[in-house]
Amino acid sequence: MSIPDIRIETERLILRPPTAADFDAYAANMADFEAARFIGGQQSREVAWRGFLTLAGAWAIQGFAMFSVIEKASGRWIGRLGPWYPEGWPGTEVGWGLAREAWGKGYAYEGSVAAIDWAFEHLGWREIIHSIHADNQASLALAQRLGSQLRGTKKMPPPYQDTTAEIWGQTREQWNTRSR
Repeated sequence: MSIPDIRIETERLILRPPTAADFDAYAANMADFEAARFIGGQQSREVAWRGFLTLAGAWAIQGFAMFSVIEKASGRWIGRLGPWYPEGWPGTEVGWGLAREAWGKGYAYEGSVAAIDWAFEHLGWREIIHSIHADNQASLALAQRLGSQLRGTKKMPPPYQDTTAEIWGQTREQWNTRSR
């Protein structure tokens, strides 16, 4: 098993599977309380390492996972986003989690559009969801901007069983007919 060689370019971003060189920035993002608040919570470097390897393992075994998001202008790792579907998850998700310095620039929208297109085209998904904490106003606004609709709330699977998320989503047909 190996990680696929995938590279998606948008106007300002490169989306690609994670590499070892991304880990320091990933660990710094997960150590930032505010940036990690809604994506598993603040983590030590050692715990972040295990999460980072989970992404790489998902790429190797499933053939997909969240992409590393690279800012073209600087070459910096600025977050992760993309398809996510671990055992017990409430649906085929396209999620996002960016470093705080990348917030408010439209990167999550730009990258998510590309990742949703890729998931529908290359993974054959029939729908996508976004599982979002009710207090995460920025992500709720992004889900709406992407055209997703609230489908209800759901208790998340272990190890997040103490968390309830709003589930936003749309079908491939809804995605393809929305105005861009």
